[in-house]
Amino acid sequence: MAGNLSGADPKIKEIMTSLDDDKIDMLAATSVLQQKATDIRSQKVNWQSYFQSQMISQEDYNFIVAFDVNDSQKKEALLRKDRHQAAQTLLNLIGHVSRDQTLQYILVLIDDMLQEDRSRVEIFHEYANVRKESVWAPFLNLLNRQDGFITNMTSRIIAKIACWSHLPMERSDLHFYLTWLKDQLKAQNNEYIQSVARCLQMMLRIDDYRFAFVSVDGISTLLSVLAGRVNFQVQYQLIFCLWVLTFNPLLAEKMNKFNVIPILADILSDSVKEKVTRIILAVFRNLIEKPEDSQVAKEHCISMVQSKVLKQLQILEQRKFDDEDISADIEFLSEKLHSSVQDLSSFDEYATEVKSGRLEWSPVHKSKFWRENAQRLNEKNYELLRILIHLLETNKDPLVLSVASFDIGEYVRHYPRGKHVIEQLGGKQLVMQLLGHADPNVRYEALLAVQKLMVHNWEYLGRQLEQETGTDKSVPKGSAPVAGKA
Repeated sequence: MAGNLSGADPKIKEIMTSLDDDKIDMLAATSVLQQKATDIRSQKVNWQSYFQSQMISQEDYNFIVAFDVNDSQKKEALLRKDRHQAAQTLLNLIGHVSRDQTLQYILVLIDDMLQEDRSRVEIFHEYANVRKESVWAPFLNLLNRQDGFITNMTSRIIAKIACWSHLPMERSDLHFYLTWLKDQLKAQNNEYIQSVARCLQMMLRIDDYRFAFVSVDGISTLLSVLAGRVNFQVQYQLIFCLWVLTFNPLLAEKMNKFNVIPILADILSDSVKEKVTRIILAVFRNLIEKPEDSQVAKEHCISMVQSKVLKQLQILEQRKFDDEDISADIEFLSEKLHSSVQDLSSFDEYATEVKSGRLEWSPVHKSKFWRENAQRLNEKNYELLRILIHLLETNKDPLVLSVASFDIGEYVRHYPRGKHVIEQLGGKQLVMQLLGHADPNVRYEALLAVQKLMVHNWEYLGRQLEQETGTDKSVPKGSAPVAGKA
């Protein structure tokens, strides 16, 4: 049943109860969609003119005139008496009325009708079933309209029918709708972004819908919007979406492949709003608690340490919070992260730093580390080396480029076949390109790395000469020729 929340997880049910739809709608009453809906309700439609000009039928006219009143008891009686006519008239109107202002009014009527009693979503399902038609097609068609209020109010209605009905949204329709929501999130200066996020908050409570959203590249989209500049309300809503996704263990395991921890850690360090802090901590807790693979949970802990979450938790511990959940999450995360630091090998720490893409001059970049671990960069088909080289190619941060250049140089210095591997992976050319970089530190580290590539070559030739001549004088131990001197 689609309307169920995520299985039997008591935590999500408890939060959903405390943040039920009516309360969330009250919180979102300041959104552009809600403000415009208030204005539209006050602009009554002259249904008689539509009837006289033969734009609507007699039976549709009779129903809408009886239904379009401020008396909720009369509406309830009408809907009980003839559910079929209700669906037929409302769908006829949204299908045949072309004037934006009237269509806006009809959509507000439908949305209010559903908001008053969520079981009314079945009215549309019953009608579609009798007529062997799609319940979604009339609404999905409206998403192609130009008017922003029409498309976003339609989206809100679709989300309610999809989440409150006993029948789930079918795969192709679901894919179309979630792709539309994703595209709206990415739209520049979208004044209805809160409404889009609100629809996703509803949809992603349902497990089947979560996987469909991931399949349309939804997680990357959420994070790309969060990595930009959005107001705290949108921040909260989109992080709420991530939080709900993490209740699925499989998604919780995959989440940090999208760099969710570093991005949320940055928002946490800048956040001044308690509800944003709360929801980020809740995501972090799920990323440790929900994965069934303990190794993944450990990697998430290391990533949080790498992203300075532990330092942020220490700051938060000094603040007083009214919400007990925040204090509990801070305590849980602090304990887990401290424990992971104690268990951390230097190679674990290095691998996590490289995978985060946020290189800095941390202790793992010392020569002792490279003597012990250089060969381990060959593991998993040179995974870490490939990431380092990718950072050289794509990253703009001078610090990242400096450290990546240094690391490649150290790998070459401490692994006998390192020069060959780096050349095969395309790293040598990228390091040499950085010799002309605008930043002097990048130029310096790139130069050192190139020298190490050259020195390694001399050492190799020296060893070859030793073997051929049977002497050890050609390259005295500890004194390799300087790069560039033949």
